[in-house]
Amino acid sequence: MDPLALTLVLASAGIHAGWNLLAKRVLGGFGVAWAYAAVASIATMPLGIAVARTLDEPPSLLAWGFVAGSALLHVGYFASLQRGYRLGDLSLVYPLARGSGPALATIAAVAFLNERPGLQVVVGTALVATAAFGLAGGRTAGSGRAVRAGLATGMFIAAYSVWDATAVARIGIAPLLYTWLSETMRAVVLAPAAWLRRDEVRRAWRASRWALVGVGVLSPMAYLLVLYAFRLAPVSQVAPTREVSILIGVALGTGLLQEGHVVRRLLAAAAMAIGVAMLASGRAG
Repeated sequence: MDPLALTLVLASAGIHAGWNLLAKRVLGGFGVAWAYAAVASIATMPLGIAVARTLDEPPSLLAWGFVAGSALLHVGYFASLQRGYRLGDLSLVYPLARGSGPALATIAAVAFLNERPGLQVVVGTALVATAAFGLAGGRTAGSGRAVRAGLATGMFIAAYSVWDATAVARIGIAPLLYTWLSETMRAVVLAPAAWLRRDEVRRAWRASRWALVGVGVLSPMAYLLVLYAFRLAPVSQVAPTREVSILIGVALGTGLLQEGHVVRRLLAAAAMAIGVAMLASGRAG
């Protein structure tokens, strides 16, 4: 993998795990998802406008189609993620979501983007995904509904990874502009649901305003780094390598949330580290 792409992805992983810890502390559904999008839209607006002013012509109809698709996929992502955190532990939902996503993203990249990852990348992907499920195994807290929500989140991760990679790498949409427009459209799409759930938004703001703002700011920051990495390396490498965030997320869960299972998680973490190293040094083919 390109060294700069690897650096961007690893930085993104740390930020991503951090905002998911904050999201676990915020209770709510579509109303909270709207609040995340509203904060993210405001946070990315100055940079988005600055990029828009450098364009010779406005985004094409095709570009707007990709923005709309990204917004809808991220609506599903945040809704299923927030549902998972209402139903189960961080150490259950987060590894399931992050572990199932890369395997599906690699399959989708092969099927739809005509990427041909080499054997090393495939084996690395399998190790990362297997280790993620190992990290999630053995839990007694969290219901089957939480597991399903985690897996659904993983499906959205795979979908938006391939979709957004196509937008920035093949269609050529500037990542900063793309992120701002997508976040803004997501806020608009969720506005009616947020209005109907305005009591939920008020409760979340009163109880966890700084966590809510943290998610809204850190989430697009982490994803912007990934969008730039998509311009330097193929989806089949970038998407799985992001999953090193699971190591950080599990460390936060066991250290701050006292979720235990240290030996099993260390073994799974070692397998994941090997998988990430294989992905970082592998070639897409």
